[in-house]
Amino acid sequence: MGPRVSINPKYSWPNTKVFLTRTVWEMDLSLVPWWNAWPLHLLRIVLAVGRDLADGQLNLRAMSLVYTTLLSLVPLLAISFSVLKGFGVHNRVEPFLLEMLAPLGDKSLEITNQIIAFVENIKVGVLGAIGLAFLIFTVLSMMQKIEGAFNHIWQVTQDRTFTQRFSGYLSVLIVGPLLVLASASATTVARSHEAVLFLTQIWGVGSVVAWVGVVLPYLLIVAAFTFIYVFMPNTRVHMSSAIVGALVAGFLWKVVGWIFSSFVVSSTNYTAVYSGFATLILFIIWLYVGWLILLVGASISFYHQNPEYLATRRGPLRLGNAFKEKMGLLVMYLVGHNYYRDGPAWTMEALSHRLRVPGTALEVVILALEGAGLLKRTKDEPTTFLPGRPMEATTVKEVLDAVRMADANANLSVGILPREAGVEDVVGRIDRALEDALAGRTLKDLALSGPAAAEALPEDGAEDAAA
Repeated sequence: MGPRVSINPKYSWPNTKVFLTRTVWEMDLSLVPWWNAWPLHLLRIVLAVGRDLADGQLNLRAMSLVYTTLLSLVPLLAISFSVLKGFGVHNRVEPFLLEMLAPLGDKSLEITNQIIAFVENIKVGVLGAIGLAFLIFTVLSMMQKIEGAFNHIWQVTQDRTFTQRFSGYLSVLIVGPLLVLASASATTVARSHEAVLFLTQIWGVGSVVAWVGVVLPYLLIVAAFTFIYVFMPNTRVHMSSAIVGALVAGFLWKVVGWIFSSFVVSSTNYTAVYSGFATLILFIIWLYVGWLILLVGASISFYHQNPEYLATRRGPLRLGNAFKEKMGLLVMYLVGHNYYRDGPAWTMEALSHRLRVPGTALEVVILALEGAGLLKRTKDEPTTFLPGRPMEATTVKEVLDAVRMADANANLSVGILPREAGVEDVVGRIDRALEDALAGRTLKDLALSGPAAAEALPEDGAEDAAA
């Protein structure tokens, strides 16, 4: 057990700046008491999300989604309207829009009526095959744009296939309106049902019922956000992480909505300045704020599920040779350790958590080891890793050679460099010293090394690998 870490009680600005930029990231939370570790972990997530906002990518994608929403909102509602009309409950669309646009104050009714008028003017039955195909294409394009924003947050580079998009998006277009119907019905029942009104008259129960009526809309928003966070990224999102992001996003939605509503009510200058465009501008601003809140919640979900990304900025990573060499040895050690002890095979996610490195950095080393035939992927779901060749016949030096050449440019090999006797002597001495130090040590020796080898594999890593 390592020494306990205490937090410096002196809070001058220079110390605070150093704490936020260095100390909070360098501190090993496993050595900190849990009552300090949790706030520090929360602070790391807040700083990481703030860093993402400062980088500007979340803002740019929120603005892009505003443009896409303006183009696709009416077709999307037209399809939803048609689905709900089949159940005879299409009149639920208007209350849903009023609820979503409530922060716009009196303008919400004006905008809702205008949108409903546009939707009712679309006659799906008379559009024809081409018109209907264009309508569906517009909606699917919007959902693809949303998926792209979430994939960026989750650092997923591979999009869904066309078949997966078509089937998945259409499922959402059918199930989504039904969920809206269920949420609207639940809210209505909670506010106006006779049994509920009767309970409000009972002493002691009325306050509880009133509290449920206030909390229920928030829980429905959280449920909707959770569904989006789980479904939209093209990766496996843990339900617990999705719920954490949805809880924060739902809270921000309510708080920011109240602030925005207060601004709309108290401000009268915007109407004088923008005249007839004031309503449209307020609508666009609220769309931007709403999308930004949704993306912030997705970012929180991502960091909650992948804490190893907290200390790294988004974008291409530059890995030093020493880092790649040690990570390559650790990967082969962990894979071999479980292989020889009949443990569960490691997944990419489990290795990333165990090594505390981003998956993008781990992928560089994994590809190098695969390229050298030292590691192979299984066809399981999720993919796991096994030794690519007999570990008793593979030396540790082969691992170091493989990761040293990771990302090497084929046109810039060592052979094109000029040969100088002094330099060649030094390079030769280094190679011979490395071979002598390792003395033909194999990967099996590494995997089974030391009596404490079994303790190097924590229980949470094994559970993740088996998940």
